[in-house]
Amino acid sequence: MTIPLLVAHLVTTGLGPIYDGISHLLVSPDDLLPVLALGVLAGLSGATASRRALFALPVAWLLGGAVGYAIGRPVLADGVAACSSMVVGALVAASPRLSPGTVTGLACVIGLLHGWLNGAAIAVAQRDVLGLAGIAGTTFVLIALVAALAVSLRSAAARIALRVAGSWIAAIGLLMLGWSLRGR
Repeated sequence: MTIPLLVAHLVTTGLGPIYDGISHLLVSPDDLLPVLALGVLAGLSGATASRRALFALPVAWLLGGAVGYAIGRPVLADGVAACSSMVVGALVAASPRLSPGTVTGLACVIGLLHGWLNGAAIAVAQRDVLGLAGIAGTTFVLIALVAALAVSLRSAAARIALRVAGSWIAAIGLLMLGWSLRGR
């Protein structure tokens, strides 16, 4: 992974590292889209899966971020973050009712992966590691809101609309993957 791309995604708000982390997540589609898709997937899989994902994702993001920050460099190939959008978006579009354990495992994998990338980028840019707390807190809020919405929807049309949104997220992930591999 090219380090300048990682550093370019970090946001400086001037309000401190926590707010930098919050704004980073909200303006970085490679981090935001898998979180939104995971919230929909958890919600479509039921309340238990949603509650587990609600806590698993931010904790895994913090752990992955701490390891990435400690190592201080990315060790993953270009496009890995885009692949998570594609996979979770495709799962939402397929609409399988996954077990709570499967959703929790997926939340952990996404959190560790994206946390590692964010932690390594923060270390490379020599920013304050507290930005990870802002990112993790924002993932908690987003998963809570999106999963609660998905759980509450009962009509078939609304659930189909969520599946369509999942297909769009998968398509955007494919576009981001192509963009990351364009120089090869």
